[in-house]
Amino acid sequence: MKKTTQTPKNRMKFTLIMFFIIMTSFITNAQTVTPWITSGDQTKLLQQQGTVNFGTNSGTNPSTVTINAGITYQTMDGFGYTLTEGSCEVISGMAATQQNQLLNDLYNPTIGLNANVVRISIAASDLSSSSYSYNETSGDVNMNNFSLNGPDLTYLVPILKKILLINPNIKILATPWSAPRWMKTNNSCIGGSLQTQYYAAYARYFVKYFAAMQAQGISIWGITPQNEPENPNNEPSMLMNSTEQKNFINNQLGPQMATAGYGNIKIIAFDHNCDNTAYPIDVLNNSGYVDGAAFHLYLGNISAMSTVRNATNKNVYFTEQYTGSGGSFSGDFGWHMQNVVIGSTNNWAKTVLEWNAANNSSLGPRTPGGCNTCLGAITVNNSTSYTKNVAYYIIGQISKFVKPGALRISSSSTSDTIFSAGFKNPDGSIALVVYNSGGSANTIKVVSGSSAFNYSVPASSAVTFNWGAGNPPVETFPGYYNIISRNSNKGLDVADNSTTSGGRIQQYDVTGGGGNNQRWKFVPDGSGNFYIIVKSTGMYLATENNSTADGIKVQQKTFSASNEFKWTVTSLGGGYYKIINVNSGKSLDVENVSTANGANIQVWSYTGGLNQQWQLVQVESTAKKVGAAEPANTSDFSLYINSTNDYLKINTPNSGSGQVEIYSVTGQNVLKRSVEFVNGNEAEVEISKLPKGLYVVKVNDSKRSYSKKVMKQ
Repeated sequence: MKKTTQTPKNRMKFTLIMFFIIMTSFITNAQTVTPWITSGDQTKLLQQQGTVNFGTNSGTNPSTVTINAGITYQTMDGFGYTLTEGSCEVISGMAATQQNQLLNDLYNPTIGLNANVVRISIAASDLSSSSYSYNETSGDVNMNNFSLNGPDLTYLVPILKKILLINPNIKILATPWSAPRWMKTNNSCIGGSLQTQYYAAYARYFVKYFAAMQAQGISIWGITPQNEPENPNNEPSMLMNSTEQKNFINNQLGPQMATAGYGNIKIIAFDHNCDNTAYPIDVLNNSGYVDGAAFHLYLGNISAMSTVRNATNKNVYFTEQYTGSGGSFSGDFGWHMQNVVIGSTNNWAKTVLEWNAANNSSLGPRTPGGCNTCLGAITVNNSTSYTKNVAYYIIGQISKFVKPGALRISSSSTSDTIFSAGFKNPDGSIALVVYNSGGSANTIKVVSGSSAFNYSVPASSAVTFNWGAGNPPVETFPGYYNIISRNSNKGLDVADNSTTSGGRIQQYDVTGGGGNNQRWKFVPDGSGNFYIIVKSTGMYLATENNSTADGIKVQQKTFSASNEFKWTVTSLGGGYYKIINVNSGKSLDVENVSTANGANIQVWSYTGGLNQQWQLVQVESTAKKVGAAEPANTSDFSLYINSTNDYLKINTPNSGSGQVEIYSVTGQNVLKRSVEFVNGNEAEVEISKLPKGLYVVKVNDSKRSYSKKVMKQ
């Protein structure tokens, strides 16, 4: 055996390697985890909890969840609901502020649930106010009389446009419940089959639909040729067996879509229960046009999705499951978390969709033969009030944390009462969804590599754990917001539209997003707190003086680098936040729990009162945060477009070299230029090659950054 001698150089190398290993282990072990809980007893509803940290994995636990980000499965497209025409009808009847609040609750990627797949019906579903199609002219095979006019153009399209303003990247899946009745064997909206002589006409109907929606600025991401093709009893409904579906897709729908330029729209077959795998396998293995198959779970076992995926090597999607008005919150939440959310994703589902987004208090609108027990994610009580139901939290427990493009990763549990699914987001952060089906709290151990942490999961409850890059991924606030009191439903307002430092802050009614004196932006201070800035003056929300007493009034003030200008914003769950002043530790509060217009805003010790809970309703959005301005008075910064020569004109208070970056509203960088700033002179950037539209301009001068939206006409 040869004896080796350690030289000083080798000893140093060994020491550095060991130091690196120890430091790497320390960094991994110190990873911070943020839990969010929805409990079966409803005491916690999508509520953020105190953070925990990974430590060294030691000891044993009979309830151990092991996650391995190195083993990956399907890429997730997203989560959401079916936005029926009936949903849009009840949402359309709401007052502007509450309607905007509801849509942001569901679809906002940062402050809402981030529901990012919207399923809609092509013409009527059973939760429409009537049965209708887009062409009631018998024999019009060329679709000369095709039109969206009617319920869709009145209700669905306007609401979809508002959702697309909140999230321009949303995916829209469109599904017919029936062909026009004159194309069917029984000339009825209920049951019957598509006559073969109308296959070409019906494919043309789809193509006309894509074009009509595109003309409204709405792009369709995917379709299924028929909702529940084995169910002839719904109103509307239509039978379509696997042979009929293959023939329709292969001979007409697929070729016509490709010829018309819509070949990029996914065709997803089946769209029915997990009790039949032969149907989707037949269609998927015998059609080159089909991307995959969609499933519901009113019958069968969720493992059918894996059966179809493995037999076809094509994608699978979960597209519908309803919660009933007669069910219990705990029972429905638990069954759906186990089978729909965790069950379908662990069986390769790329989407998870619950049924109806919203209904009225009578579970309508619906057709005469439509579902009379289907409970929406939201119940619209009246024009200014709505209630979040169990489906809101079922989807929210995953959609808020698992982003489009996330990969499902390996996750396993040693307990038969602990269910789990793991995901790695595009930013590298990890989301682990865990459900405890047991009747008592269970302290589980979560293991990742050589690290672990313990956490007590309440009975019949779900916890989503977040850690890694981008954690927490959900609490950033791009754009401007109304800050709405939960107690009064009135918004933070600069009294009398004051432009002076020291102007009083009150609560006041907000309509249509409010004036600029009711619109606020949240600018990070770099240490987890925010500056809150009003749009009308660019001044900052701050306490009246350095006092830490209860009852100190809140004002708009010109910036000063002190803690009374800083606020922590913490989720309370259910879409509400507490806003705490860093200097005093006191909460933003409506004086005397008033519900009147003009009541003063003050700070007070936090008690959890409704006058200390705030909803942030986004009224101006940017799809991607491209850089927040550092706190300063920006009145000496200007930016505008000279339309006569297509130049962007920029003036900053600081001289020296700088840079101008221009982004589309979807966050894509479309232009980048170096410029020289001279105080008192405008810098110029030519934008003649940019198309008309809205842009976000980020300017960096020698000392700081500025961001501003501009419209090129």
